[in-house]
Amino acid sequence: MRTVLCRLISSKTIYTATLMGGLMATLANAQSLPLKRDPQQGRAMVITTRGVAAASQTLAAAAGAKVLEQGGNAIDAAIASNAVMGLVEPESNGIGGDLFALVYIAKEDKLYALNASGWSPASMTREALRARGHVQMPESGIDSVTVPGAVAGWHALRERFGRLPFSKILAPAIQYAEQGFPVTELIAGDWQSTLAKLSRQSHSRKVYLPNGNPLKVGEVFRNPDLASSYKRIAESGRDGFYQGPTAEGILALMKEEGGLMSAADLREFQPEWVEPISTTYRGWTVYEVPPNTQGIAALMMLNILEQFPIGNLGHNSAESLHLLIEAKKLAYADMLEQVGDPKGASIPVSTMISKQYGKVRAAEIDTAKANCRAVPADLAHIASLPGADTIYLTTADSEGNMVSLIQSIYLGFGSGLVAPGTGFVMHNRAGLFTITEGKTNTVAPRKRPLHTIIPAFMRRGDVKITFGIMGGWNQAQAHAQFVSNVVDHGFNVQSALELPRFTKRTFEGCDVEIERRVPDAVLNRLRDRGHLIQLSDAFDSAVGNGQAILRNGEGVLFAGSDPRKDGAAIPASPSF
Repeated sequence: MRTVLCRLISSKTIYTATLMGGLMATLANAQSLPLKRDPQQGRAMVITTRGVAAASQTLAAAAGAKVLEQGGNAIDAAIASNAVMGLVEPESNGIGGDLFALVYIAKEDKLYALNASGWSPASMTREALRARGHVQMPESGIDSVTVPGAVAGWHALRERFGRLPFSKILAPAIQYAEQGFPVTELIAGDWQSTLAKLSRQSHSRKVYLPNGNPLKVGEVFRNPDLASSYKRIAESGRDGFYQGPTAEGILALMKEEGGLMSAADLREFQPEWVEPISTTYRGWTVYEVPPNTQGIAALMMLNILEQFPIGNLGHNSAESLHLLIEAKKLAYADMLEQVGDPKGASIPVSTMISKQYGKVRAAEIDTAKANCRAVPADLAHIASLPGADTIYLTTADSEGNMVSLIQSIYLGFGSGLVAPGTGFVMHNRAGLFTITEGKTNTVAPRKRPLHTIIPAFMRRGDVKITFGIMGGWNQAQAHAQFVSNVVDHGFNVQSALELPRFTKRTFEGCDVEIERRVPDAVLNRLRDRGHLIQLSDAFDSAVGNGQAILRNGEGVLFAGSDPRKDGAAIPASPSF
């Protein structure tokens, strides 16, 4: 931030040189929908007018489609899908975690943003944590737990925009939890990888290791405790979670483990409706949820990339990938320095997403050489954090309403702790605070940590797209790649999700992970620029998994689901 204005003049040359290319790309894109199909696209888009749900597990997507068929709208369908996701992909999400959503309401032509991320316990101070022996924020165990915000988020969504009662919305999840479902392929693998964490606590072993081991592909899993927790929400809404037997289970866990959370921390928590933040990118407007999320980094990346003729450089060419990677480093450096809970902090959001700032940061990119140190100096805690497990889903109905929703318990199986009798694991979002004094994201009572999970939305005129790509610190950089695939290269939403991606989950150095589907010649030219490439498998979940829905001006829905997970986009059927 400190050198931004003094570098503005140096950015003028690069901006002038690329302005004409950017204008021509915008005019070309305005002539048609982004419907180009990549020759290697493995799945067809789902195209319908009756509504659609896309999620990373097919039973969850089907539940959303069923709710649409029963008269529910996109909001009802999103909650139904999310409830099933918490059962069928428990390592990644559940009602022990947090939620963010962007909701487009067609009759108002307005986008709403919901921040349902929970706060820290009132007793969680730096001093208390240090007295408990922590020199940095723990990533598992009881002191990594903050109040879960997801159920309060469901309640806020349904109360404001929903149509059906919770009893109908949660019916599919309750039935699957009671009667069981067969575990799918990729989820079974993720489950197996967390055996050590799940083995540490008797309650987690009871729920998630029913035979002493994680369930394998095709084995039927039942979770009657979770069914009971869902039934209490169906009967009493948010009070069925933050008060009563479920809350008592959480407080029993706190007593067993010596945790800091109180009944008041649960009872008094409320989610917040916030104003989306946005930027324009070659004629499209792209929206994210404001801080405390990392969504601002996606917008900053786009403002930087807009200074270059990406569309003329070739998709996933060495030249375009270099610019994307370098833009990621700059945007994330500023995001990590500035973003946290905005309450009590002065976060320069308008400056960070301004076009002027994007031009200045773009001028700092050396097109011939990778920058290995584009970060603030103090990253002792955050730079070491691993990736994360999250789910993203999206729904749209025949009336034009659309929901972009993301939900997570952070690292695989969160804190590793299950509250007795509840059937879900508590998340470990406190691990994203810093214990260093004086930072925007320093841990403090009743405060929300910097959050990795972000839903997104973009539009150009009557064309609207909900999208999201999960995966810890991968998310903002994956959003920017998706937008570039659509806007710069005209790909349809399925191709835009499937195409090879890179991810850089660290915040220093020149390391970067790239899927091996990128040609060797491109990789070698990136190495010549100084990038230290780690090859990941084709369709590797390390680069995240996403869903997307495009709605055109005639009400036709085009939906895509990333093959890197076990999910699908499933359309609603008419009544027969």
